[in-house]
Amino acid sequence: MYNQGVPPVNFMNGVRYPGIPARGTAGYTANVPPQVPSGSPMTQGGTVMPAPPQFEQSYIENILRLNLGKQGTFYMTYENNSQWNAKVFTGVIEAAGRDHIIISERSTGRRIILLMVNLDYVVFDEPLTYQYPGVIGNPPPTAR
Repeated sequence: MYNQGVPPVNFMNGVRYPGIPARGTAGYTANVPPQVPSGSPMTQGGTVMPAPPQFEQSYIENILRLNLGKQGTFYMTYENNSQWNAKVFTGVIEAAGRDHIIISERSTGRRIILLMVNLDYVVFDEPLTYQYPGVIGNPPPTAR
């Protein structure tokens, strides 16, 4: 025990800190910083600022997903292919993933999986639904 008029002394890292309980004794709590979500901005004083809203980035698969059910012409190239280097597919977009597009041909009903790695560009004969990153809604149509 210690004297009632003298605060307890604890040695941490070779430094004497009066009034701090020793590790392993009742009342000891580590000085643990608050949990901060990765990438959250902080002030110089250590206050965590609310994270800015996250917006989906404008990747090809996201644009294609916004336009499911629309017909497009897909221009593809295939390197080192002795039979055909380039090929054109026309079909309705059924699905789009990070590495693939699934289209269906209206005339045959055939489903085709196209790999994104081979995609050069897509042409549509109708307006597209497109949402810019960080902007809510569709931009107004441009006058022609």
